[in-house]
Amino acid sequence: MLAAFATAVGGAQPLDNLVVGEREIPTPQRGAVRLRTRAASLNRHDLWALAGIGGPATFPWTLGCDVAGTVDAYGPDTPERIPVGTPVVAHAVITCGVCDACLGPDETSCRKFSMLSENSWEGTFGEFCLVPAQNLFPLPPDLSFEQAACLPTAYLTAYRMLFTKAALRPGETVLIQGAGGGLSTAAEALALAGGLRVIVSSRDPVKRSAALARGVHFAIATGKEAVGEVLGLTSGEGVHAVIESVGEATWATTLRALRRGGAVVVAGATTGADPPADLRRVFWRQLRILGSTMGTRAEFSALLDTVRATGVRPLIDQSYPLAEAREALRQLESGAVTGKLVLIAS
Repeated sequence: MLAAFATAVGGAQPLDNLVVGEREIPTPQRGAVRLRTRAASLNRHDLWALAGIGGPATFPWTLGCDVAGTVDAYGPDTPERIPVGTPVVAHAVITCGVCDACLGPDETSCRKFSMLSENSWEGTFGEFCLVPAQNLFPLPPDLSFEQAACLPTAYLTAYRMLFTKAALRPGETVLIQGAGGGLSTAAEALALAGGLRVIVSSRDPVKRSAALARGVHFAIATGKEAVGEVLGLTSGEGVHAVIESVGEATWATTLRALRRGGAVVVAGATTGADPPADLRRVFWRQLRILGSTMGTRAEFSALLDTVRATGVRPLIDQSYPLAEAREALRQLESGAVTGKLVLIAS
């Protein structure tokens, strides 16, 4: 089968570690199901893996953590709860299933937490891939394979940040830092569908205009005037929550844009992970700083229900044939992307 895989990690040019070529079709083990891949979306996780940040330890190793396709075959002694041939999308989170966290309400606290393309599970950038059978969900009606493949990482992360961690309710106001990327456009779409008042920020006027065209209520420039703009838009109160994945470049604005008791939910730090903490502001205004990574199976199921009920559709910047995976990853690396990039396998 054709696949995009790493033959090494690290180095000055991590993309040089990527090969697009032939690999054997994988055989599903007990508890696993083989999918015929139809679409797989790209994430920063794939670039980090090539750079050696949480990347594979053995080679060759197929990359990719998001996939939509059809059920092709089950491993031995694995219940066939979804018939062969059914269109499905796979939850990307892998947990042990037996620890206290896994038996409780939030398995993302599992000490063995990982994702597809990590540890013993190779990834989804192939014409066939293996996933845990329990991670399969039927494809929502009227959702394309390409759209569904965008949900497991970016849209699930955004869903958890907005509605589980920040616990936002209709009518409340959220600031989404860094308009245009996969996570931020996911947060935009879900926030609007959830009845929230949405402010986005970007230093790029083109991205701000595009966000307004997508329906956000306000788009502001990042920088020293941003806090004043947010306060002006919220009658001096500040926002109920900030969705933060930028890090050092926006952190000062994030804390100052929050109302008393507000929450900042952090799922990334693309511009740096060590901004000044500003602890006096945190305790005096009783701010909540909440980390968030991916989501649970229950949250993924709720996300799919939300997609069905609201008509939310992931924003896709461009789709590439699997054979052009290197070009797609190079485009992701450039940062010149609005929404998601998707590989088409068949």
